[in-house]
Amino acid sequence: MIMQSDQTDPATRECALELEAHPYRIQQIRRIVSAQLRYWRLDPLIDAAASGISELLANVHRHAKPDKQCAVKLTMAPDRLTVAVADHDVRLPYLQPTEPTATTGRGLAMVEAMSDSWGTDLLPDEGGKVVWFVLRRPVPVPKRVPLKAAAMPVEQAASPERVAVAASVA
Repeated sequence: MIMQSDQTDPATRECALELEAHPYRIQQIRRIVSAQLRYWRLDPLIDAAASGISELLANVHRHAKPDKQCAVKLTMAPDRLTVAVADHDVRLPYLQPTEPTATTGRGLAMVEAMSDSWGTDLLPDEGGKVVWFVLRRPVPVPKRVPLKAAAMPVEQAASPERVAVAASVA
């Protein structure tokens, strides 16, 4: 199930999904998350968000008990995107040292490395936990206004260097 809601703050938006964390569903959720971020015009965050969500859902699939039911929530605020996965297991994940040749156990380290922050929270009444990470929203780059030939002295406006610079800016 996908739910979207706009909060009281018009700049904050949410998208939530409920699912059972099975390997075949993880790829579907990656596509849904990617599409939602494109819709919100957060294309620069797609790779990090999709990778992080894959790791968190893989952890639910691998470790969560008593079931694999979980919820994914994306929250877009003016300065950040928060990605959260909630499940019914009350055991909190933690970073653990891994051997260089280990084939598993690096998921949270990867989430930590690619996000601005991450953490865990227990849900009330032993309802499970939430594992989340935050990605800073990219700062829009102001568009450059091309120099107008009329504002330059005539000898500069006609020079090939100025024409090339003006053409590359436009």
